[in-house]
Amino acid sequence: MYEKQAGTDLSTELARERTQDAADRTLMAWIRTSLSLIGFGFTIGEAFHVLQNAELRKLSDPLHSVLIFSISFIALGILGLLGAIIQYGLTLKRLAQHGFMYKAPRIWTMVIAILLLAIGLFALIAIAVRHP
Repeated sequence: MYEKQAGTDLSTELARERTQDAADRTLMAWIRTSLSLIGFGFTIGEAFHVLQNAELRKLSDPLHSVLIFSISFIALGILGLLGAIIQYGLTLKRLAQHGFMYKAPRIWTMVIAILLLAIGLFALIAIAVRHP
């Protein structure tokens, strides 16, 4: 990934290794989270599709809230994974530079959390409107 720079000591190199390992673990956590979101969204969408085809449930909701809910989870999973890949690449690029400096944490996790909150609020409103 990077070559040893002249004049660096062992503790600096070990710190770089630990930082790269942490970036790897963070990416893997994002992959697991994104896969869960995508899988959950797909499962909801397929279950709704099966119920609709079996005519066990008629569509009375003009917004098709279940479909929007399902697509939102899939999109959020894709967005989270894309952001994690970009963040991982930038971290490795910074690690490869000789003058690696600490950079303040990115807000990517907070953005995903806020979007997930919005999806949850949408689901809550859709259920509340459907069942007065």
